Amino acid sequence: MSSIKQFQVTFDCAEPERVARFWCEVLGYVVPPPPEGFATWDDFDRSLPPERQGAAFACVDPSGVGPRLFFQRVPEGKVVKNRVHLDVRVGTGLVGEERVAALEAECARLVPLGAVRGQLLRADGFNESCLGMQDIEGNEFCLD
Repeated sequence: MSSIKQFQVTFDCAEPERVARFWCEVLGYVVPPPPEGFATWDDFDRSLPPERQGAAFACVDPSGVGPRLFFQRVPEGKVVKNRVHLDVRVGTGLVGEERVAALEAECARLVPLGAVRGQLLRADGFNESCLGMQDIEGNEFCLD
């Protein structure tokens, strides 16, 4: 049996391009080049039937290490807590107040982009501190 080495993370959302561009800023990801034969993603989008225009967008890790993120428009809004979320690893290797300071600094960078600060969960002797956040459409993620 072979093992899977690559995967993408898919977000259901109302505005795929807007949410994708937010995550590009959060993670340092980039928008990949448009498909062959199109100068821009806008040109590609205009070639689609009206009901498919603006329905999807993607971003990728420029180093090729991280997973591709795919954003697809869905008609329903977010209702309950995510069952899966991203942990943005900004405090790796840090402990105590140094870790909290790194989490707070990243939070301060993301809030002007539209992120919403949640609860800071302080280290409890088993888990290190992390900070709950929401993206621009209310999807939960953690600064870890």
